Amino acid sequence: MVVPGSQHKLYHPPEGLQKDAHVPDFNCYLELYKKSIEEPDVFWKEVASDFYWKKPPTGQILQYNFDVTKGNIYVKCMEGATTNMCYNVLDRNVKDKNLGERVAFYWEGNSPDHREAITYGQLLGQVCRCSNTLKQMGVRKGDRVAIYLPMIPELVYTMLACTRIGAVHSIVFAGFSAESLCERIMDSQCSILVTADGVYRGEKLINLKQIVLFTPLSWFCLYLLHPLCLIPVETLSTPCRVPCPDELRLFCGETMVQLNIRKTPWDAACDVCWEEVMGQVSEQCEPEWLDAEDPLFILYTSGSTGKPKGVLHTVAGYLLYTSLTFKYVFDHQPDDVYWCTADIGWITGHSYITYGPLANGATSVLFEGIPVHPHVGRFWEVIEKYRVTKFYTAPTAIRLLMKYGLDPVQKYDLSSLRILGTVGEPINPEAWHWYHEVIGQKRCPVVDTFWQTETVRDAECQSRMSTFPFFGVEPTILNEHGEELEGEAEGYLVFRRPWPGIMRTVYGNQERFESTYFKKFPGFYVTGDGCRRDKDGYYWIAGRIDDMINVSGHLLSTAEVEASLTDHGAVAEAAVVSRPHTVKGECLYCFVTLKDCREFNRTLVDELKRQVREKIGPIATPDFIQNAPGLPKTRSGKIMRRVLRQIARNEKDLGDLSTMADPKVVEVLFNHRCETAS
Repeated sequence: MVVPGSQHKLYHPPEGLQKDAHVPDFNCYLELYKKSIEEPDVFWKEVASDFYWKKPPTGQILQYNFDVTKGNIYVKCMEGATTNMCYNVLDRNVKDKNLGERVAFYWEGNSPDHREAITYGQLLGQVCRCSNTLKQMGVRKGDRVAIYLPMIPELVYTMLACTRIGAVHSIVFAGFSAESLCERIMDSQCSILVTADGVYRGEKLINLKQIVLFTPLSWFCLYLLHPLCLIPVETLSTPCRVPCPDELRLFCGETMVQLNIRKTPWDAACDVCWEEVMGQVSEQCEPEWLDAEDPLFILYTSGSTGKPKGVLHTVAGYLLYTSLTFKYVFDHQPDDVYWCTADIGWITGHSYITYGPLANGATSVLFEGIPVHPHVGRFWEVIEKYRVTKFYTAPTAIRLLMKYGLDPVQKYDLSSLRILGTVGEPINPEAWHWYHEVIGQKRCPVVDTFWQTETVRDAECQSRMSTFPFFGVEPTILNEHGEELEGEAEGYLVFRRPWPGIMRTVYGNQERFESTYFKKFPGFYVTGDGCRRDKDGYYWIAGRIDDMINVSGHLLSTAEVEASLTDHGAVAEAAVVSRPHTVKGECLYCFVTLKDCREFNRTLVDELKRQVREKIGPIATPDFIQNAPGLPKTRSGKIMRRVLRQIARNEKDLGDLSTMADPKVVEVLFNHRCETAS
């Protein structure tokens, strides 16, 4: 793996790990990659042969059109085949591979005292019971089911129950606001909502029921699921019976659903005990056999900019791609205990907590809590408890835990770890080195992954977004005029062709799908990311094109500037946006969050400017550096750069902030801004 700085030092995996790996060396990778590009039908048929197909495909494995000038954009995988995702990730493992007694999930609750081991056999039984319960409620093939649950086993049961009966699940992160939840439900026209009364994240109570209570859902049947209760509420046409802000009342009209849950009055006419219902249905449920291109799920992008898009994925393609990427990226072996710390409410959790690991018969940790509760060593405690071998987390979490130093780490035995992974954002060199040297003890390869909700996975990054493409993915770089650039180059990252796991459309809005991803450069899927290819063929992902800044005719990557700032010993995190400049056109406006006990002053600002100038060049010298005690982020941890750009420009109308984890940071940043820019 290549690490920026230190003349791009090359790190090799341990010989023992390399010897038994699915892809033991670079030549093996090149052979597999070449086959996936030159003989895609042969390649994907071999992948598909490991799964059960009620009916085999009748044509080419992959068919597509990426050119809007030649007609509608489409992607088809395994056309003519029929299968079922749930059957392939559960029944196949239990009945065909005799893995019924293998642990599928070690569930670790918010409190270390709350835990459960769930075998594949038990998981199949619970999923079948939930499937039968949903069918009793009237859910049928093609119906959309919204799921608004914390990281509890019932979340997995419900999403797999949907896939078993052919319903389309739309999971909403348990923490989004009432408005965000309602927007997603209404856009996907869900007929059922599955939720819980509440969840603790650390010591903070998130009252999910209360959030749902204020959701303007006046037009559909609602079901509330909790480990203790299941509550059906029929469509109402009575006036709203709960306090409703004027803006919500206007949105929902004259009606709103009223809920009853545990700790509120029990209505025997509509309230049903979850355990009683599950106990009354069979553990046997025949799967619904689906066409390969039938919808599997809808997942909405985070909504940090504009209206969220309902990304639609389909059955066969998602099965093939998540199973293959999990197997090769994490080099899955039968004795592994794998842990992805993401939430299933995001595409990482869909792919690498549920579908990818289960398709490989893996044993995983399902984690409800947060990294620092009830103590700052929680992650390391869990790794020691379950002897985790593959650990996958976000740079944000790594930087958070770095602040607490070595003491919490040294208390625990991390010798079981073999591979580390990061996901969600570029990882800065300081965090990468700490992760590799302290957590991985200099013996664990670090796999940094670049991908999107839309694309499932595009590439496997060796460090801070230096990467080669995954099998079946053919990237290239275009300039602003759509001209393809050869050799060393920098520009727009695009893809020539699809792979099985790429999105099929934006739900209910094919026009938005085509205009967002295909109209700018006909014939290519446009990622929206900037990219640089070096002389050795490595792709370096620079971040969103929106986050590229043109300073005096020079295109600068905000990610590169941020990495330079965080290389300073005083800086814990940084975010860089553009601000209009009368001479340069645009200039760099930087927000920096300092480590504990570090003081923000003129001397530090001068040091940071000098460091950026020395690392990148004089053209990248920031015009403004602002103290940022906190940064505006979505609940998934993504920095909301749209908000930062508006703060940099002193624009007070910030629009929808419903997806922001802590809206209070905005006022703090505006107050600090007054000291920095007019």
